[in-house]
This record gives sequence, C-alpha cells and structure tokens, in this order.
Amino acid sequence: MPQSDASFEQSIVELDRLIRHTNSIIRRRGRDILQEFDITPPQFDALLILKSNKGEDLTIGELGERMYLACSTATDLIDRMERNGLVERTRDANDRRVIRLRVLEKGHQMVEEVLAARKRYLAEVLQDVPQEDIQAMIRSMTQLDQLLREKRG
Repeated sequence: MPQSDASFEQSIVELDRLIRHTNSIIRRRGRDILQEFDITPPQFDALLILKSNKGEDLTIGELGERMYLACSTATDLIDRMERNGLVERTRDANDRRVIRLRVLEKGHQMVEEVLAARKRYLAEVLQDVPQEDIQAMIRSMTQLDQLLREKRG
C-alpha cells in the first residue's frame, strides 16, 4: 500500500463496499432486462464473447475457457442457443474436424436490443446528474479499470 494511514484504509473499505453494492444493483437490473428478452445471463455473456472476438469464430472449447465453463456445460449452453436461433455451428474452412460458432442475425439483434435497454436504464438513473460529474465518474472508472488490468498479470 502506498499509504498506511487510517483514512486510506477507510477509503479502501468504502470504495470496495460501493463497488460491490453498485455491481449488485447493476447485475440485478441486468438480469431483469435479460428476462424481458427471454435470454439467460450465461447466454448473453456467450453472445458478447462471440461477438467481440474480432471476426474469428470460436470453438465451443475456446468459448468455455473464456467463460470458465466445463466443456459439457458450454456444449449444453450452445445447444440451447442454437435451438433458439442465436448461434450456429459451422465447420472450420481449414480443418473440417473443427466446429466453430457463428452468431446468427437474431443473436446480433438480441445483443443490440439488450445493450440499448441497459443504456436506457443507466441514462434514466443518471438523467439528473450534471455532465461534469458523469465525466468524473468515467475518468475514475477508467483509471480503476486500467490499474486492475495492470495488476491482473
């Protein structure tokens, strides 16, 4: 710790409490939003991961690794998503033994609609907060995100 005084310690305790509490509220509201779209949190997380992979389709094993799921759990998740028309399995062009996952139009649309609903929720919450305060929150969260990424290694 760079500082050892009691006020620094109290600040850390309060920051930890605020992060956990805020995260809990946002996750709970996020689950409510997902229910409106008839998709589970793991399915939505999988769609986000598959969409964010810069155009390269993942295998079920790769998706499972990124989601910290057992291969059988990831397979069950993809089975349900495939039945719901969100993703499809395709053969790898270079190695026909490899099965890759591709997000279908319904999956892309689902992500966009859910993210739009989440943005509307946050906009509603922050509507009376001055823009400079919102920018200060963004700067603080960006700094925390960067520090956490650096320490992750």
